[in-house]
Amino acid sequence: MRVPSVVFALVPVVALAAADGQRVTVTPNEAAGRVDVTIDGKPFTSYIWPTTLKKPVLYPLRTAKGTIVTRGYPLDPRKGERIDHPHHVGMWFNHGDVNGLDFWNNSDAIKKEDEPKMGTIVHKKIVDAKSGADSGELTVETEWMTPDRKVLLREQTRFIFRGTPDSRTIDRITTLTALDQRVVFKDNKESTLGIRVARGLEQPTEKPPTDYSDANGRPTKEPPIDNTGVTGQYISSEGLKGDAVWGTRGRWTLLGGTVDGEPVTLAILDNPSNPGFPTYWHARGYGLFAANPLGQHVFDAKQPALNLTLEPGASVTFRYRFLILDGTATPDRLEREFNAFADGR
Repeated sequence: MRVPSVVFALVPVVALAAADGQRVTVTPNEAAGRVDVTIDGKPFTSYIWPTTLKKPVLYPLRTAKGTIVTRGYPLDPRKGERIDHPHHVGMWFNHGDVNGLDFWNNSDAIKKEDEPKMGTIVHKKIVDAKSGADSGELTVETEWMTPDRKVLLREQTRFIFRGTPDSRTIDRITTLTALDQRVVFKDNKESTLGIRVARGLEQPTEKPPTDYSDANGRPTKEPPIDNTGVTGQYISSEGLKGDAVWGTRGRWTLLGGTVDGEPVTLAILDNPSNPGFPTYWHARGYGLFAANPLGQHVFDAKQPALNLTLEPGASVTFRYRFLILDGTATPDRLEREFNAFADGR
């Protein structure tokens, strides 16, 4: 019943924002555990923090036309989706080994005996939310907690949302601060900024998924090999394509394909100020699209481990830009987008 109440609550807010010239509206609804973002009156995404996910996420993500480009499972399973990795929801930010705790894989699906190995990111407060004519902003504070509720890290993240008639953009600026003990992000394959995309943006494969959903969104076995509508392909800034992108470094990577008949390009842009720049790409054909600057040795055995260490009171900041572009974007277009981001535009 929560969704209808949020939708109806947004109607007068959107109308008022449009009248005030605020194209991008950022509307907190703390009672429902969400902040809704609209552009030109159209839903774009929501920042949500349900306890089932063990971290806040942006979910879902939409094109300028309104097509959802993120997977629905486990929150809203859709026909034909894979139902693996229940911790892959929308867009998230975390790490697989922080002082020995796994923040990446945690979810309600974790076995009881594995819970002591898992960390949780807990939303604490909305610091600021503002709408605007050209952009909207949301600043939030979260805490990275151990299983016994001790806080290892305080996180402050600022999201900047923008849109045009044929694009959507999210800048994420995240600062992590160690509290009263040293915090080590051990070199790990599962890290940092991740997105789980819709079925249409997966790469075609001859190997069927082991689990997927039926016409009613329910789990089923014995899936067929069916690449109908599966059209995704990765291309990195280094000119690599498809599965060859995984485990390599690059300034940016795009994922192009078609979702529900709509050609679309997703892209993650790294920033030269980030640790480990240019990032490694944990880009999988089954729909995981992640930038991982903290997995140096795990992706390239010739490189030393990149164990990022924060002494008590020290901070580190990560900056990323995520693009949803209508149509097929060229590498030249992405290079221009990267240069603008690197220059602070």
